[in-house]
Amino acid sequence: MNYILFDSDVRNTLLPFTYTRPVADIRIGILTIREKWEKHLGLTTTTVTEEYLEEKFPMVEMEENILINASFCPTESLVDKVKGLSENEAIFKGEDVIAFYTTDSQEEVNFDAYTQIEFEEELIQIKNTWDIFTYNGKAIQQDFDLITEGRTSEPIPEGIQVLNKENIFIEEGAEVVFSTLNASEGPIYIGKDALIMESSSIRGPFAMCEHAVVKMGAKIYKDTTIGPYSKIGGEVSNAVIFGYSSKGHDGYLGNSVIGEWCNLGADTNNSNLKNNYAEVKLWDYETGRFAKTGLQFCGLMMGDHSKCGINTMFNTGTVVGVSANLFGSGFPRNFIPSFSWGGAAGFTTFQMKKVTEVATAVMKRRSLPFGEIDQKILDYVFEETKQYRNY
Repeated sequence: MNYILFDSDVRNTLLPFTYTRPVADIRIGILTIREKWEKHLGLTTTTVTEEYLEEKFPMVEMEENILINASFCPTESLVDKVKGLSENEAIFKGEDVIAFYTTDSQEEVNFDAYTQIEFEEELIQIKNTWDIFTYNGKAIQQDFDLITEGRTSEPIPEGIQVLNKENIFIEEGAEVVFSTLNASEGPIYIGKDALIMESSSIRGPFAMCEHAVVKMGAKIYKDTTIGPYSKIGGEVSNAVIFGYSSKGHDGYLGNSVIGEWCNLGADTNNSNLKNNYAEVKLWDYETGRFAKTGLQFCGLMMGDHSKCGINTMFNTGTVVGVSANLFGSGFPRNFIPSFSWGGAAGFTTFQMKKVTEVATAVMKRRSLPFGEIDQKILDYVFEETKQYRNY
């Protein structure tokens, strides 16, 4: 069977992260949503996404296909039902379709003509950007169970203080030096060739992916994920860093999501709680206004390739778009459009020539090319987000 992950209508509520990737490639827990489905299915998947992303994330259609709503994270029982789908059958969760069977000759999908199977069990569904950190602890546990089942962890090194060592899994090549690992409230997963430097204190649920680094003396609280090749220092709580990003120095990051190829300068801090303890509002790309989140704690949402200078201060509930470059004293506003250059004193447009120079240099440091396809995606996003840059 051929499995295809589709974005669904949540794509717009997951901006700015879905400007540069399909919904399926959002990381929550240890794995991306795509990686979760592929590990459960034992097969690779392709994607139905925005046209400008198709060259990088193509869709392969075969004679028989099952389309899966990428906003849903899989469970074993859900995957069993998905694998069992046959012609004119669909799985629903309330009003939302989870998966349905289709053929390459089928011109349209009319769910009224389908047998609709209701899935009753609880699932993680990512509908909003803040869901990524809100459900991260639960997703870490699910991924931990999936990845470590039937496997044996590398030994815990000498000199490490641990609580509930049965809930700690260390992959081959990982290094942990004179640190504290507390897995009493949830699992701790340390990926292949990852490094935890000395005097770090980590409380689970916690995940770090391959080649990630926790720097000396870091304080990492529960429900935090550090994506592949990312570097983290200072104090971090309930944050998800997708990959290839750095918060290498002191400063606080909490209840936040950071995209790929981002850098937070030394002593960058974000607020995650308003002084009056009121509900946090976040910028909504669909309505062009700030919308209620229902949360009291909500910090920073930063899109791919964005950077900030030393001592940057982010207000509660700040959204930063793609390829923004922030610097200077004071609090910048709560919504910073993509390709913005400046800070609290004002913004200009971060022109594409400079954006390309920075992205090329940053990716070269990781021995990765900034290719023509990546350039086309940023060019499209630059034009798509012009409407927000009214400086």
